[in-house]
Amino acid sequence: MIGPLAGPLLLRPLHCLDAETAHGVTLAALRAGLYPRGGRRADPRLTMRLFDLAFPNPLGMAAGFDKNGEVPDAVLGMGFGFAEVGTVTPRPQPGNPRPRLFRLAADRAVINRFGFNNEGHDALRRRLEARAARGGIVGVNVGANKDSADRVADYVAGIRRFADLASYFTVNVSSPNTPGLRDLQARSSLHELLVRVITARDEEARRIGRAVPVLLKISPDVDQQALEDIAEEVTATAVDGLIVSNTTVSRAGLTERHHAQEAGGLSGRPLFRKSTIVLARMRKLVGPSLPIIGVGGIDSPQAAWTKITAGATLLQLYSALVYEGPGLVGRILAHLSTELERNGLDSLADACGADLEAWSGQDIT
Repeated sequence: MIGPLAGPLLLRPLHCLDAETAHGVTLAALRAGLYPRGGRRADPRLTMRLFDLAFPNPLGMAAGFDKNGEVPDAVLGMGFGFAEVGTVTPRPQPGNPRPRLFRLAADRAVINRFGFNNEGHDALRRRLEARAARGGIVGVNVGANKDSADRVADYVAGIRRFADLASYFTVNVSSPNTPGLRDLQARSSLHELLVRVITARDEEARRIGRAVPVLLKISPDVDQQALEDIAEEVTATAVDGLIVSNTTVSRAGLTERHHAQEAGGLSGRPLFRKSTIVLARMRKLVGPSLPIIGVGGIDSPQAAWTKITAGATLLQLYSALVYEGPGLVGRILAHLSTELERNGLDSLADACGADLEAWSGQDIT
């Protein structure tokens, strides 16, 4: 990443490094155990029981930070309720040429065009096997190799490879950095993908005795008809949940000129409004019961609460840590507890979708 786990005094020197180098330094620090431990007392009102999992709190680290599963236990140790590793592809691939990661400090944003750079299934499996006894919720985000002749088969391979190790799966068809990948969100392609993935998951369940939850991660750059199509396919194929949303190719509203027109997916504060509207619209389409992880632009405690009231069941963040540092995790969790107290609520589930109509009715442009 870009130095997201440093304290305030260390953020500035990390920002003097190029973005991808700073990310590497951050991972190295985590591997060495140099990170702040989550020290605040757990609030039982923030626990979430979804699928067959007990989330100690609703805040997770989004995919992309720990592509190769090097530091999930450090992430959990910082106070996150869950971690997601990947995106992982069957074969290792280098991704796109550097530079491919850019800070837009004036907008509190990041642009990346990594292109699913990762070490492949075998490397991730070795690491997950080595830490399996430690517990904690660690999801696996699966994808397809750029040059694959059958991309759906790559997703199926990921399900089969990690079914005995993943707390849950994320099917990532929404990255803008692999040419043609988002085409898998089109209804006919999505139907085949989800049928084959769920079939593989169910076959593995008979082998291992557990049906690993499967979540679909979607793009914010979809129109209402596409959202309706996705919702119908998710319902028809019994997908267990959604993640809304991935990065955007839009550059609307940016103030910083330097790097603003770099190709890739934009994350951070400018994504918040768009991703939250898409979240609320999807919540209306799928109803109140389907779990949805809200991600995109959460960079403050208030933004986290807003995602919940717009319809999110759980939350993820990543880019905000570049600018806010690791203290953001504790601040968010404390604020969620405060809001429950202020509103007289017993759990976050009671707040989910409280502002659904206000958000779902907004103009997304």
